Amino acid sequence: MAFDEYLGERIDRWFQQQNVDYFPKKMMGGLVFMVNSKMCCGIHIDKKYKDSLLMAKIGEEQYAKEITKEVTLPMDFTGRPMKGFIYVTPEGFDLDNDLEYWLSAALRFNLEQH
Repeated sequence: MAFDEYLGERIDRWFQQQNVDYFPKKMMGGLVFMVNSKMCCGIHIDKKYKDSLLMAKIGEEQYAKEITKEVTLPMDFTGRPMKGFIYVTPEGFDLDNDLEYWLSAALRFNLEQH
């Protein structure tokens, strides 16, 4: 199963509209978007969920607030949840406003850490 290329195009278009240097990079069977040479967000094919999930690096503080939402999952592709990273199910990024919410949160955290 390949990652959702349409989602990748949506993310790429969003980043093009931002005033930030970024680049997409194929990684771990998915696609990640790098900002300041760090993973900001990406698309991951989850074998358990059987679909493309949006991965967002939002930081531990924001993670604690967001993980309670029905559309979020812990990012645990290694078997252990990664601190500050979250998965968003397709229902959580289907609408452009929802996708922008998660991408903005990831970019904001990335820029704060630079």
